[in-house]
Amino acid sequence: MSVEVSSEILNNIQNMANLVSYSYRNLWTRRLTTILTASGMALVVFVFAAVLMMAAGLRKTLVQTGSYDNVVVVRKGSQSEVQSGIDRNQAAIIETQPEVAIAQNGQPLLAKEMVVLIELPKRGTTEPANVVIRGVGQFSFKLRPQAALVSGRMPRPGSAEILAGLSIAKRFTGAGIGELLRFGMRDWTVVGIFDAGATAYSSEIWGDADQLMQAFRRNVYSSVLFKLRDPSEFSTFKERIESEPRLTVEAKRETKYYEDQSEVMAKFLRILGLTLTVIFSIGAMIGAMITMYAAVANRTGEIGTLRALGFSRRSVLFAFLMESMFLGLTGGLTGLFFASFMQLITISTMNWQTFSELAFSFTMTAGIVWQSVLFSIVMGFIGGVLPAFRAARLNIVEALRAS
Repeated sequence: MSVEVSSEILNNIQNMANLVSYSYRNLWTRRLTTILTASGMALVVFVFAAVLMMAAGLRKTLVQTGSYDNVVVVRKGSQSEVQSGIDRNQAAIIETQPEVAIAQNGQPLLAKEMVVLIELPKRGTTEPANVVIRGVGQFSFKLRPQAALVSGRMPRPGSAEILAGLSIAKRFTGAGIGELLRFGMRDWTVVGIFDAGATAYSSEIWGDADQLMQAFRRNVYSSVLFKLRDPSEFSTFKERIESEPRLTVEAKRETKYYEDQSEVMAKFLRILGLTLTVIFSIGAMIGAMITMYAAVANRTGEIGTLRALGFSRRSVLFAFLMESMFLGLTGGLTGLFFASFMQLITISTMNWQTFSELAFSFTMTAGIVWQSVLFSIVMGFIGGVLPAFRAARLNIVEALRAS
């Protein structure tokens, strides 16, 4: 009995292998149709993956901007530092909290910063864009180890000297070393370029906080940034500082703060990508369906022969579904291949939380790969399911006569 069961299993496996081989050979025989259909699916997967990569790149840029050990304190209810205001007395209270780490010189490892937006023209065009100006303190660089001076020198304290982020220096007029920028009714000299890698800081201009506050007639800071003495003490600090009656502030880990900054834009990109993908995928699935209906019509005799040789309706259904899903998979892998080159491109857009220019790169992740592959296979399945049922329902005698 067991020998018979084993023999039946082996026969089923052999039949399935024959059907897979049969489907592949038929796709190869109709190479032109296969290429055209797979190309349509590849275009859809390319758009699908590219939009997901854009959203992932934006989120990565902003999330990597923060450090888990750092805390950002802003005015309660503020969506960004640009909207926030913390007066000097409030900043002094935050500075004396026991959770603040101490630097080697005995001072709190803390930076009181001011953030404003200005308009600058882009290189090669008169089109202006908003750029973040950040007034920094003594420990601002130390609190952001990802930021490093790549050319020039550091500004002298109390002077009208500034640093430009690498993305700003490349894209905006007047932001190169030795060039002048005019804002806040003063001329500012760019004395250095800093690179903060794939973070939002590379799209900012930094200068002395006190000088910038005078230039913009600001008497409050935008935020207070500090390093925790112990990362586990954040909850204690947050609860105490937000319940302090003299303060109207809220505290967030720096990583959480920048993750919230990316939420609106990333959500918009996902909705845009879903809309475009649905529109394009309908066309691709219709193309796959037409291709598979044509395959059924042209191979009626073959289907009749398969049925006469003992292949069941289920086997014929499986063969045509495999063929259609293989078309989808081929298109999906092709689309992913070309989408991967988008990682070489850096683009800029407006950060909708701060309304400032933000440069970021497309990012391919393992999640995007499997989602794109799964999506392409599903497209192939949906496009092939009706033609496959049609093939499976063909009458043997009528199919053989058609041959």
